[in-house]
Amino acid sequence: MNTAEIADLQKQFLIPTYAPQLALVKGSGTKVWDADGKEYLDFLAGIAVLNVGHCHPNVVKAVQDQAATLMHVSNLYYNEKQPQLAKALAEKAGGGKCFFCNSGAEANEGLIKLARLWGSDKGKFEVVTMKNSFHGRTLATLTATGQDKVQKGFYPLPEGFAYAEFNNLESVKTAITEKTAAVLVEAVQGEGGIIPADSEFIAGLRTLCDEKNILLLFDEVQAGIGRTGKWFGFQNYDVQPDAFSLAKALGNGFPIGAVVASPEVADTFQPGNHATTFGGTPLACAAALAVLETIEQENLLENAKAMGTLLLEKLQVIADQYDWIECARGTGLMVGLVLNDSALPLQKKLQEKGLLTLATAVRVLRILPPLNVTVEDVEKAVALIEDACSELDSL
Repeated sequence: MNTAEIADLQKQFLIPTYAPQLALVKGSGTKVWDADGKEYLDFLAGIAVLNVGHCHPNVVKAVQDQAATLMHVSNLYYNEKQPQLAKALAEKAGGGKCFFCNSGAEANEGLIKLARLWGSDKGKFEVVTMKNSFHGRTLATLTATGQDKVQKGFYPLPEGFAYAEFNNLESVKTAITEKTAAVLVEAVQGEGGIIPADSEFIAGLRTLCDEKNILLLFDEVQAGIGRTGKWFGFQNYDVQPDAFSLAKALGNGFPIGAVVASPEVADTFQPGNHATTFGGTPLACAAALAVLETIEQENLLENAKAMGTLLLEKLQVIADQYDWIECARGTGLMVGLVLNDSALPLQKKLQEKGLLTLATAVRVLRILPPLNVTVEDVEKAVALIEDACSELDSL
């Protein structure tokens, strides 16, 4: 089928929660092709999902081998891949235990439930989150998300959430009450506009949570699995959370999410407290293990740091040329180009030229290439951005 045929079929039979413009049918590394044969350089990576690129042979082989062996047994039984993956994540996180699920929203639901159960005998149930954050689209996680636009139309929202200003410790202090069980924060606000947390803010949160005897939780759905040049975004701040969530890049396109909790908190969940039918299947865990092994074998954490620095430097040069571009910002390969106005025209112009990015927070162009992106890829992307900016500036 060509793009028009796919679009017509989707219009007839899919609920219109998205408004896609492209029909992508094939991917390899940093490249994708649409149904009409056009090639694109993918600097969105499934919105920070494809951290080892499209169809990496290690992940493909792991999925193929496991699919031919055992796909699903339910969590009523052991499966050998699940504890292996939990061990690998715990070692990278500095200890802890895991609960596996299927998505970022489900992982963040798990964090919220964990915090409430942990605080239940103390009369604590509220979770403080940050304005401009994003934590998911379920009723609890969209309430945790500090943005009115995702909450509109879904009232009444669940109780038990309060909001503070990101990078403002005094605002968090004001939001905490005797009913507060946890503070939930992103190391880098992704959907909120690629805004890294300040070191003093994160250190202050850890101290504050310790003083108040409440949990510090991190949403690592987008920043995790190497995106910022560390396994997890919080590791850029030399703090240890009480628990954190993972999803997106953990399976490199295969749906899997996780809650990773410290030893002191993990056993709050006991049999019957929380569950999921498809969480941590042998197939999902095999994919995730292959992702972790590939990042290690190919030294992709270091590559994310190096390519992120190169990309930021080159984007800042572009930003300095135009008064309608404020700056480039980000951490590792979680990068944003901040404009004075809507970023959507630039996103569309780049798509026409064969570069995939995403406008977010109205005026930020979100740039999230795979961690194995090369210098040549970065230079090609920057050249396309330069051309697009020049064309837009002349309008």
